[in-house]
Amino acid sequence: MIIETKSAQETFEAGKKIGEHARQGQIYTLTGDLGTGKTVFTQGVAAGLGITEPVNSPTFTIIQEYDSGRLPLYHFDVYRIGDIEEMEEIGYDDYFFGQGVCLIEWAELIDEILPDRRIRITIEKNPEKGYDYRKITIEGLDEE
Repeated sequence: MIIETKSAQETFEAGKKIGEHARQGQIYTLTGDLGTGKTVFTQGVAAGLGITEPVNSPTFTIIQEYDSGRLPLYHFDVYRIGDIEEMEEIGYDDYFFGQGVCLIEWAELIDEILPDRRIRITIEKNPEKGYDYRKITIEGLDEE
């Protein structure tokens, strides 16, 4: 599935639709360059889950947990992870196989520990189509 958005609000709304349909145990991997809107998309997912608290990128803490929605959201940002052992130290498998929904920014950095069953989301810019244009590619949603 490919979704094209032309504003941050549309990117947020695309994430919100994903969150509205998210189910317990789903793992979403989110890849894209810096500034492509991964956090905006994640904020939409959180809104779709009914989470009302502010959602920010957990860049310095690796994970943020949000429990105020219909399902918990485990928001990972592994951009600054040094090695896989850091993921083991935080008990990643408790989150991956837990009661909530996992969303992992920069997931390609921990690909070796990710389950095969996951939903892959890639966000890309194309300056020729406009500053706020985003191409959001979603793979694996139909396998769930």
